[in-house]
Amino acid sequence: MRFWSKFMVILMGSLLIAAGTNFYLVPYKILDGGIIGIALIINYLSGLKIGLAIVICSVPVFLLAWLKNRELFASSLLGLLSSSILIELLSPLQYHFLYYFELGPVSSAIIGGFLMGSGLGLMLRFKASTGGTDLLAQYITRYFPLNVGLIIFMSDALIIGAGGLLISRETFLHSLFTIAAGGIATGLLTLED
Repeated sequence: MRFWSKFMVILMGSLLIAAGTNFYLVPYKILDGGIIGIALIINYLSGLKIGLAIVICSVPVFLLAWLKNRELFASSLLGLLSSSILIELLSPLQYHFLYYFELGPVSSAIIGGFLMGSGLGLMLRFKASTGGTDLLAQYITRYFPLNVGLIIFMSDALIIGAGGLLISRETFLHSLFTIAAGGIATGLLTLED
């Protein structure tokens, strides 16, 4: 795949992830799984910017990618940086979005999860990612015949379980809807032909 085509796929996937995060999850303090979920927990507890927290939390996974697969490292680094930057760029627009579209936490969790899962699935389909647990899931599928979406769903469940303990039981319940919708979207977009 040519660089510009891959770049456009990564940009579109990152935009979906940023919109899902800022417009649907953050207003209700809902979590996603993976590195983004960890970054959201850090943001909700300390106020650290989500994009910065994603980059910091991704360092160990990117070191592994650098050692194991440099091509995937480059695509994932681009995905990480574009999604982190777009999350920060869309953040000021939350107020305007919520002014026109007021949804409840359950609807927001489902729509946000589906958008984020679609963005991630789109990137994975074209051999890119945002790094983090989706990059680890790609390594796991080399050794176990599991769908990437299923692996991501299982790791997401662990992260939102920890977040539910730290933030609230409601956060945990709403976040279950998010990872279920995200897992379905990612799984559908990464199905083998």
